[in-house]
Amino acid sequence: MPEIDTKYIKQLFSFVTDEQLEKFAQLGPLYAEWNEKINVISRKDIDNLFIHHVLHSLAIARICSFNPDAKILDVGTGGGFPGIPLAILFPKAQFHLIDRIAKKIKVVNAVKDALDLKNVVAEQKPCEEIEGKYDFIISRAVTNMQDFYKMSKKHVSLTNKHALRNGILYLRGDDAEQELQNFKHFYKIYNVGKYFYNPFFETKRLVYIPVYKK
Repeated sequence: MPEIDTKYIKQLFSFVTDEQLEKFAQLGPLYAEWNEKINVISRKDIDNLFIHHVLHSLAIARICSFNPDAKILDVGTGGGFPGIPLAILFPKAQFHLIDRIAKKIKVVNAVKDALDLKNVVAEQKPCEEIEGKYDFIISRAVTNMQDFYKMSKKHVSLTNKHALRNGILYLRGDDAEQELQNFKHFYKIYNVGKYFYNPFFETKRLVYIPVYKK
C-alpha cells in the first residue's frame, strides 16, 4: 500500500489543516484500489505514488500559491495529476481537470467523490474544446512545450489576480531547456530539485510561461 508522508507535506506547507492532511493520506489506498481496476499509474510505480505523483504535483505550489478565487485548468490530467493534490492544498480555488481518455476521468471522478472535493470538475474532453478562461494552465509533460503553448494559451485569462502573471505551469524533465531553445516567448525554468530533497527531482523542471495576449 503506497503511503503518503503527511508530516513532510505539513513541513512544506504550514497552512495545511488536519482535514486536508487526512485527504492526502487517503490518496494512497484510493489510488491503490483504483489502479487495480484501471491502470492509470504504472503498477511498478504505484508504491512511489507520494514522491513521483503527489509531491511532484505539489512542486507547482512551491512556485505559485493559488488565490481563493483562482480558476485552474489541468490539461491531460491522467489519473488526476497535478490537479488532485493541488485541489486538496487549495480548497477555495476551482480546478477543471480534463483528459481525452474516459477511463482516466472515471478514476479522477471516483477519487474526487471519495474525498468530497467540491472544487474539482473532471471531464473527458480535449483542450481544443474548452471554452472558458483560467488563471493558470497546469500539466505534466503531455506534449512538447511549443505545441502545448499554442494549444492552451487562448484559455488563459488576461486579468491577473496573482503575484505571478497568469500563464502556463508545466512539469517536465531536464530536456526542457533544450526544447525551448527556439521558443520566441518569455519563459522561466525552475529546478524542482531545489524544493525537494529527493534524488527523483534532480532531473525535474517546472516551466513557467506567462501569457500577455491572445
